[in-house]
Amino acid sequence: MSTLAPPVGPADHAHGPADAPVTLVEYGDYECPHCGLAHPIVKAVESRLGDRLRFVFRHFPIASNHPHAQHAAEMAEAAADRGKFWEMHDLLYGNQDALEDEDLLGYAESLGIDPAWAASALRSGTFAERVRANFLSGVRSGVNGTPTFFINGARHEGPWDEESLLAAIAAAAVTAQR
Repeated sequence: MSTLAPPVGPADHAHGPADAPVTLVEYGDYECPHCGLAHPIVKAVESRLGDRLRFVFRHFPIASNHPHAQHAAEMAEAAADRGKFWEMHDLLYGNQDALEDEDLLGYAESLGIDPAWAASALRSGTFAERVRANFLSGVRSGVNGTPTFFINGARHEGPWDEESLLAAIAAAAVTAQR
């Protein structure tokens, strides 16, 4: 079974308390249709578990299949730089069919981020290294497609529908209490 490398740390984008009994990590690609399907499932799981779950998102843009995924991930990082990662994350998944650079800049502006600054960040690749670091951590963790989930550091090999994820998370919580 693959394990998460590196473990979750302070540089990760996380929802929920650091001391939650279970941490769910997703490696995702904003242009991946499967990730788009997983997004509301993860939101539902988060809603049902509340403070008993910490959710972490790491970028894994598969540029060979999804030509807009890299810039979408970089725009999410640009938004993170302005304290708006999760808002951009949700916008990107909500608009998977509109991920051209001009769309990304419009999303930035809608979040109160200066579109000229965001355009400059995309052009210069300001956040490309952060996205690459996430991608390489996925490679080290055995990720070969998206979405890929890890529960308390162990790769989740089962289905990722809501009930299956909840069952796997419940099992991990029991193990964590031992």
